Amino acid sequence: MATSTSTTTVPAYNSRVRLLGILVIVAGAIMIAAGVFTWFNVRGHLIDEKITVSEDAERLGGDEVDGPFSAYAEAEVIQKHALEATDGLTYAELPRDSELRQTAATASFLRASLFTSVVSFGVAAMAVGLGIVLIVIGWALLTLGKAPVAVVQSVVPAEAEPAESSA
Repeated sequence: MATSTSTTTVPAYNSRVRLLGILVIVAGAIMIAAGVFTWFNVRGHLIDEKITVSEDAERLGGDEVDGPFSAYAEAEVIQKHALEATDGLTYAELPRDSELRQTAATASFLRASLFTSVVSFGVAAMAVGLGIVLIVIGWALLTLGKAPVAVVQSVVPAEAEPAESSA
């Protein structure tokens, strides 16, 4: 019984893969836009507060608080000043009737706010990074969606020849 096989390469466009690629690219673009918006929104709010890193900070002393590094530096120096004012005691360690509890509480709230902005900057940067990764994945899916496809065809004869019997 004789059979023949032929392989033909034809351009084929997998619309589902291409659609997925487009959706992933759009999601990546939205992530990048959201990350950039968040970064500049948080930065703008920090600038509006007109905070300057204390001169006695380990890093960035005298700089305007307008980004993650300056916010972190100011949060650290606030802790240093609060501990100096409370003789090294935290809010929880101070007696309930201590007049210094308000100082420690205010310092704690300020630090929490600054650390929240630091985290916001990190999330914004992560969103931009993930957006870039999604765009690359979407581009790869688009490329796969329009790659030529090999079509294999097997030709089988309509009637099979009877097997020869040996006598």
